[in-house]
Amino acid sequence: MLVSEVMLQQTQTSRVIEPWTRFMERFPTPRACADATLAEVLTAWRGLGYHRRAKALHDTARVLRDVFDGVVPRSVKELRTLPGVGEYTANAVASFAYGEPVAVLDTNVGRVLARAIVNRRLRPSEARSLAAEVLPRTQVATFNQAMLDLGAQFCRATPRCEQCPLATRCAWRQRGGDDPAPLSAGVSRAQPRFEGSSRQLRGRVLNALRDGPHSRAELSVSFTGVDARRRDEVLAGLVRDGLIMLRARRYVLAGE
Repeated sequence: MLVSEVMLQQTQTSRVIEPWTRFMERFPTPRACADATLAEVLTAWRGLGYHRRAKALHDTARVLRDVFDGVVPRSVKELRTLPGVGEYTANAVASFAYGEPVAVLDTNVGRVLARAIVNRRLRPSEARSLAAEVLPRTQVATFNQAMLDLGAQFCRATPRCEQCPLATRCAWRQRGGDDPAPLSAGVSRAQPRFEGSSRQLRGRVLNALRDGPHSRAELSVSFTGVDARRRDEVLAGLVRDGLIMLRARRYVLAGE
């Protein structure tokens, strides 16, 4: 559950299924992941972006091995101590893995709350309070999943109100007005453009290094049409983030 939630951060479910399956086969336990090198973890991360998540997951696995005896903790407080685990991920793991009575709030749920419940834009603190307020006394994990599914399947950025099971009870549909969902709850942010982005360039470099060490010149194919200054900034950023290293004038995956 923890691995899936980390992979699902800023990534569509359809893109996560195959990498998650491959990753779990390679690292079935926190200890297996912790005992591997970061290079091995980055290689298993193939097909996903935002590679700092892979490093954070590797760091988390080491904490789980060394502090929590190889077991993912169930409390939100302890989960929040893990590298790269924020409020949403901690609540999701606590709810879905352990059935803890905590609300799961993401973009999808934020839209449902803003439209169906109050018909107004919600500040982050308001959304957190409302998400907790509407939790049932039992079957909290099922309820959280239902809210996520409502937002993903019906209460989308472009809503499918005609098919939505909440249509007859939705405050926005009944009262009308401007759509309260955009930017509501502080979680509805547009993804930055990927094509030509530094994120794309970083992914190209890491993909190349998964096949072995490369010199700066050998990596030039990853920077076609990119000036030398930006190339150097991307490489320096990957080194700074602890994802790659420069060894004998050749770049390698960190920990290789």
